[in-house]
Amino acid sequence: MNTSTHDEISSFQTGFALRPDLVFPVRSTDDVVTAVRHAADARLPVTVLATGHGLPGAVEGGALISTRRMDRVTIDPAARTARVQAGVRWAQVVEAAEPYGLAPLNGSAPGVGAVSYTLGGGLGILAREFGYAADHVRSLDVVTADGRLRHVTEESELYWGLLGGGHRLGVVTELEIGLVPVRTLYGGSLAFDGREVDPADVLRAYKEWTRTVPSTLTSSFAAVPYPDIPALPPHLRGRYVVSVRVAYTGADGGRLVAPLRELGPVLADSLREMPYAESHTIHSDPDFPHSYYGDSAVLGDLDVERAAELLARTGPGDGAGAGTGAMVVVQINHLGGALARPAPISVPYREGRFLVRLLTGGGRHQARELLDPAFRLLSATTLGRTVNFAFGAGDRTEGLYDAETRKRLAELESRYDPASLFGRRVSA
Repeated sequence: MNTSTHDEISSFQTGFALRPDLVFPVRSTDDVVTAVRHAADARLPVTVLATGHGLPGAVEGGALISTRRMDRVTIDPAARTARVQAGVRWAQVVEAAEPYGLAPLNGSAPGVGAVSYTLGGGLGILAREFGYAADHVRSLDVVTADGRLRHVTEESELYWGLLGGGHRLGVVTELEIGLVPVRTLYGGSLAFDGREVDPADVLRAYKEWTRTVPSTLTSSFAAVPYPDIPALPPHLRGRYVVSVRVAYTGADGGRLVAPLRELGPVLADSLREMPYAESHTIHSDPDFPHSYYGDSAVLGDLDVERAAELLARTGPGDGAGAGTGAMVVVQINHLGGALARPAPISVPYREGRFLVRLLTGGGRHQARELLDPAFRLLSATTLGRTVNFAFGAGDRTEGLYDAETRKRLAELESRYDPASLFGRRVSA
């Protein structure tokens, strides 16, 4: 089982090198137990890899546990639950739940691993209506640093720590998650040419619009300056695309989005009633492996003028990426609704009103030179950062948790993983 091959260490994120000393291609919970015990005996730090979408950075040395073969999904339609193993991707859960008129609280990309996504919180396409994916976890099976398999429910302190703390307390082999009764939704994207419509005007209108919508509507604003390169479809080459993406489970979606359609000439309009199985088309995230680096800021409120300056700096022309070949993607998620409800998990900053995510290519140093000044523009209303959107920023732990959450996680790590088998310790 202790083999290291190119296939095992390949991932969706191609920008960070994975060079473990040992690779464990596990197929079962027993395999995970064996891998963890071996790593602990050899004093090798452990990294867990399913799909590799959210890698926090490069991996040098240690043991890598590849869970991609643990891909079983079991639906209980009467209980409205799914049991998902550690290597399951969201597309599998959506497909398995759809015949019963049920849906998981998945994110925008169907290829993302369901377990790691949920352990980081899980900000999904229906988040304002139902909350974080982690809010709907019924139980977890986890192998802790002592090589022991534990079944964890809400009564356990590990439940709180794992749901938000991620894999830093153990290797989660299976989740039982609640499903929601959603068969169809109104969703899609409304896109504008950022050279014909002022992106700042769209953003101002978007923020005002979010004040009027119900919690059953989840949305985001995005600005993408596409380079003029042959690899892109002709209709995107050289364009600056500004869009609003929507997912709504109500019956009057057309009425709610009408004000957005009046903002100017529309480049593309995919808003429609759709089966939930087509919800991945709302964002149409890239489905091919590539290199990217990114970070995030949870905001107590969105200062539109500061955000407009951020758009100017990261957009085409005189923006921060101009002349560097870097494409900076800006995404602003509307939070609130069910996301603000208290829950017995360690996902912080639930009072946040917006989440700003910046994503770029290139190397780590170049990316930080682009992104750090942009995030400083938002510092006055920034509450912190999010674990799931710290791509390549895993070495920076500041801001990932508030002080009380950080202290409590550190206490759990000291108790369950005193030798820091599962990587960087949260500093109290």
